[in-house]
Amino acid sequence: MTRNGTAPANCLGARGHRDCEQAWRPNYISAVGVEGIDRSQSSLFPAHLEDYVAEDNPVRAVDAFVEGLDLGKLGFGRVEPLEKGRPCYHPATLLKIYIFGYLNRIPSSRRLERECQRNIELIWLTGQLAPDFKTIADFRKDNVEAIREVCRSFVAPCRELDLLSVASVAIDGSKFKAVNARDKNFTEAKMRRRFERIEESVARYLSQLETADLRGDAVPEAKVARLKDKLAKLKQEVARLTAIKEEMMQSEDKQVSLTDPDARSMATSGKDTGIVGYNVQTAVDTKHHLIVAHEVTNIGTDRHQLSNMAEQARTEMGVETLDAVADRGYYASEEIRACEEAGITVTLPKPMTSNSKTEGRFGKQDFRYVAQKDIYVCPAGQTLSYSFTTEDRGLVLRRYRTNACQRCAIRHRCTTAKERLITRWEHEHVLEAVQERLDRHPEKMTVRRSTAEHPFGTIKCWMGATHFLMKRLPKVKTEMALNVLAYNMKRVMAILGVVGLREALAT
Repeated sequence: MTRNGTAPANCLGARGHRDCEQAWRPNYISAVGVEGIDRSQSSLFPAHLEDYVAEDNPVRAVDAFVEGLDLGKLGFGRVEPLEKGRPCYHPATLLKIYIFGYLNRIPSSRRLERECQRNIELIWLTGQLAPDFKTIADFRKDNVEAIREVCRSFVAPCRELDLLSVASVAIDGSKFKAVNARDKNFTEAKMRRRFERIEESVARYLSQLETADLRGDAVPEAKVARLKDKLAKLKQEVARLTAIKEEMMQSEDKQVSLTDPDARSMATSGKDTGIVGYNVQTAVDTKHHLIVAHEVTNIGTDRHQLSNMAEQARTEMGVETLDAVADRGYYASEEIRACEEAGITVTLPKPMTSNSKTEGRFGKQDFRYVAQKDIYVCPAGQTLSYSFTTEDRGLVLRRYRTNACQRCAIRHRCTTAKERLITRWEHEHVLEAVQERLDRHPEKMTVRRSTAEHPFGTIKCWMGATHFLMKRLPKVKTEMALNVLAYNMKRVMAILGVVGLREALAT
């Protein structure tokens, strides 16, 4: 074969024999290494677009999934074309583009526009259609609820494939950054610190101006003008911050974000750290690590999310009873009781909110409750009997006490007051059952960490440093739904293979 790619004169054709077949390959070995074909050489591409995409290519699973959806029932608009006017892109085409984009870490509508023109997999998926970025972006913006329903609809085939056969989930939450810089978010504490810094700067500049007046002509006019200009800018900043403070004080949580009004400042696990963003909740199947339910909120704590996420997971898995495990951030008496009444067995540790243990004194767990007599027995062997009932934050609490505290030899290890009071919630037996389950199965905490945390790490890696690209809570929920759908599809393809998933979707 010659250097320009032409066949030798004595060649009988590429199908003549093995040597000639090797000679007609696009790349060949030369003295300088593997070289590509000559750009001016004519070649035959496959006759069909179908030939470009292998049978085990993930885009075939995307195509099979979208084609099996009832887009009109899910809530997509423009499923049926209008009788008049220019026809629009079908929602199935735009949905395929987005699922492909999130599977390949391409969430940007402008980047997806370019990929539609050059990526052979996306060209196959869309049938060589190439919508502009505005059309792609508007589809995601205008179908927020429908796209979230698509994410939920993928759980159904997972359930039918017995991938969710174990009725057990791990619930966890993680903070995701919003399109809002920390300097564009204001809380009462942040506002107070900013005004303090401005006052310090004003005092410093006034002191410098006073010094300049005393020195007279020895100070250049340019410096004096610069100091006066800084004071004027600080005055403008005070006016701006005052207006923002008025808006902040009118909000329910005394917080305001300028770029994304729904984003909130939230504390993270690191000491004295935080982000401006959203709190994403997930319920992850403990067997195959599929996300069976998720939610996005702008509430910075997980304390009131347990029953909601557990109930969503049970509904999606189609089971009557469910075993859920979570971390101590979800511990709330009413939430645990709501789960128990709904047939959901929860396991989670109780946070240590009392300073007794840290200060070397007995904690409530050191007092033994005797249900038959409705009494507590303290570490010294004394009996604490029921004294009175009170109510705190909507919870009915029973108080237990004893008269033996004042003459007790180890009272200094129990309380700093005259006597020790023990408080018992009217449904305390529910919390005791949770603690008993944790004592019997402490390994569940390890299962929780290995199950619920790695999906967050994977999705954050896909999303990059900025995490969410869209603003406002409804749109952020849509973006998260696309990420969860992409994650679940990749997990199922890793378990069953692309061909196995296609066959399952076809049935």
